Amino acid sequence: MNNLTAVNGFFLQGFQIHQNLRWFLFCLFLLIYCGTICGNLLILALVSTSRNLHTPMYFFISQLSANDVLLSTDIVPNMLHILLNNGGTITFAECITQLYLFVVSETFECLLLAVMSYDRYVAICNPLRYTSIMTSTYCVILFVLCWLFGFSIHLIYIIITIRLNFCGPNIIDHFFCDTVPLLRLACSDTSMVHLVIVVIGIPVVFIPTTIIVLSYTYIVLAVSRIPSTTGRQKAFSTCSSHLIVVSIFYWTMFSVYVVPMKGQTVTVSKILSLLYTVFTPLINPIIYSLRNVDIKKAVEEILHKRVIY
Repeated sequence: MNNLTAVNGFFLQGFQIHQNLRWFLFCLFLLIYCGTICGNLLILALVSTSRNLHTPMYFFISQLSANDVLLSTDIVPNMLHILLNNGGTITFAECITQLYLFVVSETFECLLLAVMSYDRYVAICNPLRYTSIMTSTYCVILFVLCWLFGFSIHLIYIIITIRLNFCGPNIIDHFFCDTVPLLRLACSDTSMVHLVIVVIGIPVVFIPTTIIVLSYTYIVLAVSRIPSTTGRQKAFSTCSSHLIVVSIFYWTMFSVYVVPMKGQTVTVSKILSLLYTVFTPLINPIIYSLRNVDIKKAVEEILHKRVIY
């Protein structure tokens, strides 16, 4: 039997709901997708054009925005098609490609959030050495390493998944090709895939989490030694946006993949999946724009130039 066996594609059920609700969700998710693309492209444009934003922190924020565009484009357009048609077919190759881009995007965000926490640690705990440590070359190297690690480490998992036999039912009760519902359809033994997922999870999830926890532990200790209340508030304000993004991302990811809630139904799993595939890419640029004075100033400068011209 070849790798594809009797199954050449899958049927994504999506959301089995009333037609009127499907139309409402279609309009809602289409609006969210448009807002996600516009918001993240705006941050990319601001960081690339405004000299005040040519700093390591905003460089990493722009890369987070680029990743959010990739994640949303990988998931949402096909999900909108599924909503319109009350389900939709996807070929085996398309399913594996969607899964690969999804896991790479999630891995990159895990690593990037860890790098951003380290950046905040250096800025607050070693401010005099910040410019010498977080040079533009060093930032680009960290960014490239995050992408290379994400693309390379998951090749093992994807290759093993492709070698599985899918010869039974081909209906995936989800709105995209996620790991758990896909492996449930495999006719062959999936123990090796699960082992690889656990092994990959150590560098992908737990090491970045450890870096984030340690970085903010040192940050809190350093800030607590600042004598003035104003100084402490100013130091914490540079980390607040990043902490909110980290909290939202890791809460949803841990809820679905690491420590699933007891008795979690398929519906609950889909809702949690919506949070990190649809809503989080929209929330991230909102958090960084609404809570960031520099980005607000950059927007005001562009609007002022437009008015003048």
